[in-house]
Amino acid sequence: MQTLEIRQPKTVAEAARLAAADSEARLLAGGQTLLPALRLGLAVPGVFIDLSALEELRGIRADDKQLVVGAMCRHAEVASSAEVRNRLPALARLAGGIGDRQVRNLGTLGGSIANSDPAADYPAAVLGLGATVQTNSRTIAADSFFTGLFSTALRPGELITAVSFPCADQAGYAKFPQPASHFALVGVFVARFGKQVRVAVTGASAHAVRVPALEHSLAQRFVPEACDGVTVGSEGLNSDLHGSGAYRAHLIPRLARAAVQQAVG
Repeated sequence: MQTLEIRQPKTVAEAARLAAADSEARLLAGGQTLLPALRLGLAVPGVFIDLSALEELRGIRADDKQLVVGAMCRHAEVASSAEVRNRLPALARLAGGIGDRQVRNLGTLGGSIANSDPAADYPAAVLGLGATVQTNSRTIAADSFFTGLFSTALRPGELITAVSFPCADQAGYAKFPQPASHFALVGVFVARFGKQVRVAVTGASAHAVRVPALEHSLAQRFVPEACDGVTVGSEGLNSDLHGSGAYRAHLIPRLARAAVQQAVG
């Protein structure tokens, strides 16, 4: 039977040093992805670096232009935060719809986006809002962060410390959830900043992506009807027992419409 070692750093700098020193070590945040993978034999780390005691990775700060959410903030904290509800209600609603109550009480923002699950909710918000991912060594723009299936721009030993979300003029998120897991079969996050519109989709591809055709149409008129008639191609979209690529392509503009309706009230 494999022996597991748990290391509990007291600072982010110490955690980064431990991660850089052992390429086989795995960072442990909420554990809602890593621990199930361990049980299934899909992950076999010998060392866990437990981030749960790092207070510098917690907290939500706000000003007129952005929300800065610590990487170790639980989904339930984001969903219930008065700051998030006031400045980015779409982000609070998204967080409140992740998984079930246990997942929301244990899962973290940083863990979710570092994992880059193709059906996770948070990547749509990060990309849709044009957020900035802060790490222990640099900042990474959302458009450069998600690089592939379970793959990001993070370097070995690099830790997410916080995510800065710009406060949109209007934003909304709608998803078609897989009934058992509540992961997004398709989820669409829409955000308007003045005349600029960003539309990000999760669940449809190997990682969260933007949809230029919807962005262009909504930039002309930010109303639900602007999504009608926009065609999204199915080439390269996920196809599995839950839905074909064509089905996911069909859902994208319809969920975008629902997200815009939510945004405009």
